Amino acid sequence: MLDLPYKPVLLDGVVDLADNPTPDAEWFDAYRQRGGYRTLEKVLRTMTPAEVVECVKASGLRGRGGAGFPTGVKWGFLPRDSRLPVYLVCNGDESEPGTCKDRPILEQRPHLLLEGIAISAYAIGSHTAFLYIRGEYFHAIEVMNRAIEEARGGGVLGLHVLGTDYALDVVVHSGAGAYICGEESAMLNSIEGRVGWPRLRPPFPAQKGLYGCPTIINNVETLAKVVPILERGPEWFRSLGTEKSGGFRIYSVSGHVKRPGNYEAPMRITLRQLIYDLAGGIRGDRPLKAVIPGGSSVPILTADHLDTQMSFEGVEEAGSLLGSAATIVFDDTVCMVWAARNMAQFYRHESCGQCTPCRQGTAWLYKILDRIENGRGRPEDLDLLEDIPRKIEGRCVCALGDAACAAVKSGLQHFRREFEQHIELGRCPFEKPYTQFV
Repeated sequence: MLDLPYKPVLLDGVVDLADNPTPDAEWFDAYRQRGGYRTLEKVLRTMTPAEVVECVKASGLRGRGGAGFPTGVKWGFLPRDSRLPVYLVCNGDESEPGTCKDRPILEQRPHLLLEGIAISAYAIGSHTAFLYIRGEYFHAIEVMNRAIEEARGGGVLGLHVLGTDYALDVVVHSGAGAYICGEESAMLNSIEGRVGWPRLRPPFPAQKGLYGCPTIINNVETLAKVVPILERGPEWFRSLGTEKSGGFRIYSVSGHVKRPGNYEAPMRITLRQLIYDLAGGIRGDRPLKAVIPGGSSVPILTADHLDTQMSFEGVEEAGSLLGSAATIVFDDTVCMVWAARNMAQFYRHESCGQCTPCRQGTAWLYKILDRIENGRGRPEDLDLLEDIPRKIEGRCVCALGDAACAAVKSGLQHFRREFEQHIELGRCPFEKPYTQFV
């Protein structure tokens, strides 16, 4: 078994939500009793905003939403001479297939997140923070709204945070089920009451974001990590990761594993340790066939990549991206044409339609894959599946088009013979029900 060099910080020992989909939250009194908000008070009374930013930079914390951009560096992009208000937006629109890491923080550790939001808002000079939560997370929305009221009543939010001159308010904004609103500029449009279309950049949100004002957008997990970083020091956090990927993160492991769930682990963990030590190995002890390491928007890896380090740079060296760290595991019963078809169907449905290459290209990818999976494929279809991504990638306002191509391109790269068999046999060669996931 993997020997974790520290006690879990964010999950507090909770592994998954399968047995208890609505676990009890840690409310204000319990959080304060075990030292909650002491780090915020220390920061407000003894540190300047610039010192907080430098501490986060030194920790090596990178964004946990997908792109992995250095958090402290992003905070430093704010204009210094602007007289406009500065906003902090916490991205809780957890819509990437396979990803469920933010949900336990929202539902079980609401005050840890609020403390992280408050410290981060102080660091960037913001007095209003928005928490954007995926619309389907009804319970999480209820929990966070109650936690905010508790924090206001306890003097943690309001005109004088913990008796200081710093003022802060936090507003929960729920989404309406659109995957595209997880993209930061589409999220800003959604909060403003506009259509959730991504914006052209530049200008970037740090210069002109919410309501035309400087805005910083960070993921739920990212902001929750600010608390232990300021509490224990940037060196402690950096030591748990690698040179380019500081700290630990939550890995959402799903698919054909014995113990699917959320696992908090150092970023130097390998894919083999994650699947076989933490998640218990492959269900039924079957052979591993493929893994998607960072949610459905990243390229597929194979069993040959088991010793890949699950850091940003490690997964990139293996030919994929860490993304949201949603690790989807396939055993040898899975048809990779079917898997690529399902993901193409998702991106076709979730394309906002703003960009023609994405709107039309995602539809064609799905149509061709559906044709191959159902025994109507033609040899020239494989050439089309290679050509269409070239017409999509890099030609859209946001990265959804690129994401839609990832499973198709990597599926052809690693499992081309499987695609060819579908066409040669005029049917799917795999027996059902390989679609039944735990």
